[in-house]
Amino acid sequence: MTQSADVRVRRAVFLDRDGVINRAVVQDGRPYSPASLEELEILSDAPAALADLKGRGFLLIVVTNQPDVARGKQRRETVEQINQVLASSLGLDRILVCYHSGEDECDCRKPLPGLLLRAARDHGIDLRQSFMVGDRWRDIDAGHNAGCKTVLVDHRYQERGPTREPDARVKSLREAADWIVRSVSKGSEP
Repeated sequence: MTQSADVRVRRAVFLDRDGVINRAVVQDGRPYSPASLEELEILSDAPAALADLKGRGFLLIVVTNQPDVARGKQRRETVEQINQVLASSLGLDRILVCYHSGEDECDCRKPLPGLLLRAARDHGIDLRQSFMVGDRWRDIDAGHNAGCKTVLVDHRYQERGPTREPDARVKSLREAADWIVRSVSKGSEP
């Protein structure tokens, strides 16, 4: 028997964590993760923006590098506590974490697309119809490497830019969600 013609194509919005859905701790022009649950601050526009995307049928999947765990500067339990609060507060479908540092040569550390590819495989996601929203060059490059459309939440960090220009530059997750909704409304709904 052949596969049912009723199989629905799934779309996702992949989201970086720190600087996109929660406030990043910025030091010397570079963003860092909150060091504790007490430092976690969900950005005020995140709940409504994410609810709008979920209401359009998008899976909401966080893909985040947390190299401070490998470097011994952060406890994995703290990262998991923060992720649990974010997932339960914001209705996220999944959070995938790379705990490696750059020296580990893994395939899951952004800008490599490993986390996005794993999510696509696990959830039947069409990456060409999906979006990556991030605040750093690594996020945008990972999205391009996976075949997604990309949206940069531009906080003007003091670091290099993405290898390829993002599909959109915005100032907040709210603006990113609005751009994504306009983008898909030109075509078919998810």
